[in-house]
Amino acid sequence: MALGSFVAGATSQGGGAVAFPAMTLAFGVEPKPARDFALMIQSAGMSSAAIAIWVHRIPVERRALIFGSIGGALGVWVGLAWLQHFFAADPTKIFFVSLWLAFGVALLLINRNTRQARLEHLGDVCRLRTNLWLFLAGVAGGMLSGLLGSGLDILVFAVLVLGFRVCEKVATPTSVILMAGNSLIGFLLRLAGVGGEIQQSTWEFWWVCVPIVVLGAPCGAKFIAKRGRKFLIGLLLVVIALQFVAAILLIPIDQALALLAIGTFVGGAALFWAVDRYGKDSKQ
Repeated sequence: MALGSFVAGATSQGGGAVAFPAMTLAFGVEPKPARDFALMIQSAGMSSAAIAIWVHRIPVERRALIFGSIGGALGVWVGLAWLQHFFAADPTKIFFVSLWLAFGVALLLINRNTRQARLEHLGDVCRLRTNLWLFLAGVAGGMLSGLLGSGLDILVFAVLVLGFRVCEKVATPTSVILMAGNSLIGFLLRLAGVGGEIQQSTWEFWWVCVPIVVLGAPCGAKFIAKRGRKFLIGLLLVVIALQFVAAILLIPIDQALALLAIGTFVGGAALFWAVDRYGKDSKQ
């Protein structure tokens, strides 16, 4: 979590993006306790990073915070109360890393054009349509958070960067604050018993790691604020690639899992391509 909390503060991927694969792939923890741990630890670490972003006046996209948060609150409830019951352990892990790999490839391709103009904020352009996109991305991302422990951050980040051409240096702290709020909501829902009780071992993991993440995440947020967007993109791509390679090496891949990985990657790539096309068309 020293690494995970730093990544959570520095990139659009929450600490759960490191915690979930590390716990499920390396330590053999079942996906649901790992998901709970991700939500719980992000509620501490990413909230600390959000405070650091506010204190240092790092620019964020406020409309994405409002509508992404509303959609995310609904989505995480759906994920915890209903969606989680339809996924087994290994398919959940493969789905997680394959979807993020698709996003990594999309982000790499879109940034081949280094002269592409980037926005510092959304402004008043296409207000109703933009708000709807952000809300729907929040719902979908919240459902992923309810299933995997993170997801709202990366989907809203994708919509902002690919769909609306917002600069990564603005979209990243925005996604950090969004995931902090979504994790707090998910944690409170789990405390209320939505989706079952939290295991004792998950609480033990949480108490051990809280002192680390409340320091690591703000450090990540402060560190990345002084780096260029190319550095940020490179760091994000490295994290995504390592997750996928670890999954392939540690999970016994049969035909069904291979098809799931391919299908998720292709479907995710198509989704992110469509968002990118929307962004191009809206600029014409």
